[in-house]
Amino acid sequence: MRLNYAETGPADAPVVLLGSSLGTTHEMWAPQVGVLAERFRVIAFDHRGHGESEAPPGPYTIDDLGGDVLELLDTLGVDQASYVGISLGGAVGIWLAENAPDRFHRFALLCPPVSPADSAQTWTDRAATVRAEGTQAITDATLGRWFLPDFPDVDPLRQQLLDTPDEGYAACCEALGTTDLRDKLGDITAPVLLITTEQDTSVPPETVIPLASAIPGAHLEIIEDAAHLVTYSHPEVINPLLLAHLS
Repeated sequence: MRLNYAETGPADAPVVLLGSSLGTTHEMWAPQVGVLAERFRVIAFDHRGHGESEAPPGPYTIDDLGGDVLELLDTLGVDQASYVGISLGGAVGIWLAENAPDRFHRFALLCPPVSPADSAQTWTDRAATVRAEGTQAITDATLGRWFLPDFPDVDPLRQQLLDTPDEGYAACCEALGTTDLRDKLGDITAPVLLITTEQDTSVPPETVIPLASAIPGAHLEIIEDAAHLVTYSHPEVINPLLLAHLS
């Protein structure tokens, strides 16, 4: 699986991978890349079915998405990296922490869904809607979950969502609808920073907060007055947290 990626920062610096949310591309990390690239070799990638990455027919699984990241590391000749992921990218990060601990130094996981719980049918229904009507059918509702009503500039994220291949989006919905990462949380050995927000309705804080007890040594930050895509809406809060943890 060929993943599209953008690389920034010194070639000989420690590597940090950035895994984005469902319905976005690596460009969602624009508020972070410049800051992180002062210290790290930053590799921001598009999940399969997103951006300019390949979009094979679905459904996909979390094993597929995590395996893509390991293949990308191999292609780039990177033995070890740190990983920052939000939403879908956060779920992929947990999979990597559980299944490839020798490849990663540290993880920062923002608003990560770890299981579908009672929302599996929601993911199935959303996949069906997007296959039938396109991502434009879910764009306004999605942006309403990503940002608080007073956030001023959602247009770049709106366009990323509209440009996401319908099959890629739907197949990643199906991956989230079948993902359950809870059984091996206690086996994670890398340092983990968990970030959730008070007003996240996509991955509510009450589903993230327990992870801090389940993952040995995890550090939890709860961001006030923020919704799901907190990296984009609150970089002034998130960037110092990422730098402190990754350094």
